[in-house]
Amino acid sequence: MDTQKLNIPNISCHHCVHTIINELEELPGVKSVEGDVATKQVSVTYEAPATMEKIKTLLAEINYPVAA
Repeated sequence: MDTQKLNIPNISCHHCVHTIINELEELPGVKSVEGDVATKQVSVTYEAPATMEKIKTLLAEINYPVAA
């Protein structure tokens, strides 16, 4: 299992964090998601079949792309 912190500049409120959590938790292999509006960061704990590439792709699809 791996945990990654992601910077997501489009986070502006708790609704954004809630949306991200709901969407990522639907991805098979994602175990937990926590978000912080103040830092605009999301922490994702995951294992196979989830990959960081799949997580980043999903976030981009829902208009919360990860900062480079």
